[in-house]
Amino acid sequence: MKTQLGIEETRFTINGTPVFLLGISYYGALGAPEASIRQDIAEMKAYGVNWLRVWATWAARQDEVSAVDSEGGPREAYLKKLEGLVAECDREGLAVDATLSRGNGLTGPARLQSLKAHRQAAEALASALASYRNWYLDIGNERNIPDDRFVSYTDLHVIRNSVRRADPGRLVTASHAGDIERSELAEYLINVPVDFLCPHRPRHVGSPGETEAKSKGYLAWMEAAGRVIPLHYQEPFRRDFGDWQPQAHDFATDMEAARAGGAAGWCFHNGDNRESPDRKPWRSFGMREERLFPQLDAEEPAFLKGLRRHT
Repeated sequence: MKTQLGIEETRFTINGTPVFLLGISYYGALGAPEASIRQDIAEMKAYGVNWLRVWATWAARQDEVSAVDSEGGPREAYLKKLEGLVAECDREGLAVDATLSRGNGLTGPARLQSLKAHRQAAEALASALASYRNWYLDIGNERNIPDDRFVSYTDLHVIRNSVRRADPGRLVTASHAGDIERSELAEYLINVPVDFLCPHRPRHVGSPGETEAKSKGYLAWMEAAGRVIPLHYQEPFRRDFGDWQPQAHDFATDMEAARAGGAAGWCFHNGDNRESPDRKPWRSFGMREERLFPQLDAEEPAFLKGLRRHT
């Protein structure tokens, strides 16, 4: 074991040193060849990236690469692939976000629909990866959306406690689609409870200009609530998602606004092209045919090449 992810007040730490987690979406990595993963990780490090986000329940374009099945049981080949990815990141000094989702048809069929199945999936990851200290678990991606993805606060509490029993020191969160209302904050802070807050901010042209104030607002609300934890932007806006096409300067502005507002981490999010008939480039949503970085368009490397100036 080489890399240990931790928390110190409102910041993340790696091997005891406070860091700003500067990450990248790497969702479908369990379908990527190992040589591609190694090459991508080397490129991530060259840009200054220190964490990545991979899904343990991913089946976009019928490419089923989930580490657990619909009932939460291990799919051994892909669970082993996830362990290999976490181990590679451990050696290279990177943190890993492993995410579970109940699914909405875009990343595969609905799954983990019962509390029992969802709990078993979380326990399977916690047990299989217990020896590695460089990863955290998102137990419910965008858990507030009222479709098959929805996970109640009560269920989150049960799942979080199951992970705590299986692996007492594991960091756990549950991500939220959109900005979190103040009235909901106590659910995350006290009743679940999560180890850090993960709102997925709205994706519109004005979003980068709002992030600093939003971040300061979250921290103030948490202080008033009596528990202050890190604020982590694990899935901001991306290109090819909707009408707004963010440019390199938009990514840089949003990242810097997150830091200035007191956030503990930010992610360079990327994914498929919703307007393309075959949805290419797939980017992190599909890396079986081609690794991540050659799939990026011109604006994305323009941002990444300037990243070290901001670290």
